[in-house]
Amino acid sequence: MAEAAPRVKMTPISLRSGHDVEADRPTVEDMTPAQIVAELDKYIIGQADAKRAVAVALRNRYRRQLLPDELRHEVVPKNILMIGPTGVGKTEIARRVARIVDAPFIKVEATKFTEVGYVGRDVEAIVRDLVEVAIDMLHGQRLEQVKDEATRAATQRLIDLLTEQALKQKPARNGRRRSEGNGADEGETRRNEEAATQRRVQRERRRLLQLLNTQALEEETVEIEIESEFSEYEPVDQFGVLSPEDLYDTVHEFLEGYLQPPRPARRRVSVREARRILTQQEADRMVDFESVVEAAMHRVEGSAVVFIDEIDKTISTDGDYGGTVSGEGVQRDLLPIVEGSVVMTRYGPVRTDHILFVAAGSFHDTKPSDLIPELQGRFPIRVELSSLTEEDLYAILTEPQNALTKQYTALLATEGLELLFHEDGLREMARLATVVNARTEDIGARRLYTIIEKVLEEISFDAPDHKGETYTIDGAFVGERVGEVAEDEDLSNFIL
Repeated sequence: MAEAAPRVKMTPISLRSGHDVEADRPTVEDMTPAQIVAELDKYIIGQADAKRAVAVALRNRYRRQLLPDELRHEVVPKNILMIGPTGVGKTEIARRVARIVDAPFIKVEATKFTEVGYVGRDVEAIVRDLVEVAIDMLHGQRLEQVKDEATRAATQRLIDLLTEQALKQKPARNGRRRSEGNGADEGETRRNEEAATQRRVQRERRRLLQLLNTQALEEETVEIEIESEFSEYEPVDQFGVLSPEDLYDTVHEFLEGYLQPPRPARRRVSVREARRILTQQEADRMVDFESVVEAAMHRVEGSAVVFIDEIDKTISTDGDYGGTVSGEGVQRDLLPIVEGSVVMTRYGPVRTDHILFVAAGSFHDTKPSDLIPELQGRFPIRVELSSLTEEDLYAILTEPQNALTKQYTALLATEGLELLFHEDGLREMARLATVVNARTEDIGARRLYTIIEKVLEEISFDAPDHKGETYTIDGAFVGERVGEVAEDEDLSNFIL
């Protein structure tokens, strides 16, 4: 299933003109392949061959941008096939690479797709989901850029609303009817009253601004207009599972909502909530959604990364029978997308010629040569990831910036509790993970999640009652918590 970010609101768009594309295209001109590998080393232990392969692939993208136009279109990405057991870093390498270059990234599982003619998701949904991810990512970046300006504009709108509300609740001090007189006297009186009203409004605005700055009005209520959005519209790629009647109703409802102007609704909310809503509205007004779509589409076409996991599961081991009967069909449907084709999305056509595809699989019972020959040729770079040793597992607990020990230390520190991991305790956890992986299914570094969670189970549960205390996680502590379970083969099969 695709790991796609939440969808943004739908807005009518025009044809792409290339506006603001170059400014939004991520590049790696400041990073050599060695620097990319060094960045990956901060989060991933070992697997040097895979890191070098993806680093070269990224650098080649930058080199391609420097080529003349007539040659640039001829250079296509060299897609990568990663071969190795689960839990050794295949997905993490692809995900970290996409973050390094700020490129749209999506992970999909090949087993979630079916060939055309079967009920389910077709492979073109990969590109449609990728476009949604790219638009959401770039839209979020643009919103962050205008955040300060939107906050100031929202504050002014909030002051206007609060001032209007306050003046309605406070009648004018002088409510006497104007005396009859000549036109000149009436005009002078009207001007004096208008000037007095303006001074009163300005005083009220200054007072409210001071209260807002000190957050003294956070729980007060104010009435605001909330604009309706098209966020509930379902994407086109889901229509394939609807009946003809449901499809007609869905399209009809969408067109009715799309062609009619949105109707703002008035609601009374707290000042705190009103500030958040108004800031979002102002930011949406400041961001040109059409330019976001244009830039995002070009990002997808020029720098996106697609990670296809479990590609080996599309290989049928039972001939034409069994639950994987459409596996070879999925491989054939993947061919045009990986090779380069045009996929229609609700934002327009997208070319896949220069999207980098990284496929991965354990290939326990099959071989890469069991893939259909055409698909094999679309993944010319093959890298094998090795199983993790006990020393690798120890390094995973200590070296990465996002190491599990650092995560748990920070989590329990929020409860006022201090965790101290001794080296012998870390060594024991790595040893137990290696023993269980060798005895049962090898799930790589993911075994450490089970081990460390079992070690810290009681501490995590009782943490709120032990603020200010310090716990030392040494070899004896680890052995007491999980040692017997790990050594007992029957228990470890069920618990670890």
